[in-house]
Amino acid sequence: MTLPIFLIGARGCGKSTVGRTLALAQGCQFIDTDYWLQENAQQTIAAIVEQEGWDGFRARETAALEAVCAPSRVVATGGGIILSEYNRRFMREHGVVVYLCAPVDVLAERLQAFPEEGQRPTLTGKPISEEVSEVLAQRDALYREAAHYVVDAAQSPDKVVSDIEAALQLARAS
Repeated sequence: MTLPIFLIGARGCGKSTVGRTLALAQGCQFIDTDYWLQENAQQTIAAIVEQEGWDGFRARETAALEAVCAPSRVVATGGGIILSEYNRRFMREHGVVVYLCAPVDVLAERLQAFPEEGQRPTLTGKPISEEVSEVLAQRDALYREAAHYVVDAAQSPDKVVSDIEAALQLARAS
């Protein structure tokens, strides 16, 4: 594999979990744009949003995306990275984009089971299932527009990785 693989999708779809497993299977490096951004900014996403607003955070997110784009990498992106047309186009032109798609109930259940306090501020201030439903309704079409492949992320991480690898094999064969 030479082109980077960008994993996109809503919070809770498994981008980080699947990304680590996929990188290991492909023998390449795993990078999470959210963690990269926080390391480089030396502050949490919540703190960045509080100080700079969502626009400031989104600008930093784009810079992080550009910085981590390199051959032989699996890149887990933040759920809102696709809000920028530039980011959607950048990922499609510089790598393979995989949308980890999962239904609202699965996403909400995962977020409730593994809350990452301070990782991302709430987008709406509403209960998790309601917020996930609203955000996914707004973003699903953008995820699909950006993606080369859509994979069912409601399955086990190993099955998701297997499905991604099968899609990549088909792409190489054609």
